[in-house]
Amino acid sequence: MIAIVNYGMGNLRSVQKAFETVGYEAIVTYEKEQIKSANAIVIPGVGAFYDAMNNLKNLGLDDVIAEEIKTGKPFLGICLGMQVLFSYGYEVEKSEGLNIISGDIVKIPEGNKIPHMGWNSLDIKRESSILKGVESGDYFYFVHSYYARPQRPEVVVATTEYGIEVPAVVQKDNIIGIQFHPEKSSNTGLKILKNFGELI
Repeated sequence: MIAIVNYGMGNLRSVQKAFETVGYEAIVTYEKEQIKSANAIVIPGVGAFYDAMNNLKNLGLDDVIAEEIKTGKPFLGICLGMQVLFSYGYEVEKSEGLNIISGDIVKIPEGNKIPHMGWNSLDIKRESSILKGVESGDYFYFVHSYYARPQRPEVVVATTEYGIEVPAVVQKDNIIGIQFHPEKSSNTGLKILKNFGELI
């Protein structure tokens, strides 16, 4: 069972449907016990870092997520769900993230159309089971105005080019973050969700 964390941000049902399409049972929940008993956890999301962290804290889910990650169970953050894994975000005002991956979430520089919205190709930097069957040059759907600047470059699995090099997939042990939306990225996106399910 995969728990999709409902913290009031974004496209929870479409992520659930995408997992069901590739054969994995997923529930949308904010119940702590359901999250703890799940075999894997997903935080999706669309919106602002500041709001996301406020919602997670108000629901008491920030501590639950941190505890469950320490158990080694597979964890996936999608778009905003990836960004909250980092130390700080600078959207609205500087606010603390879950600080599971060291680094900041900063605005895409001026001179690039913001938000970054549309299909971009991946440049795979290192092997990861999450990208099994995916190749450099494959396209995925992005929608974001902020991007991750990790402190340690070795967490970056794949990037995309958008006037700057944007980390598109990051990984630290059992924790995977994806800046694009696999649930909106056709069959290649479904492949990634299937790969995640296979980690359980």
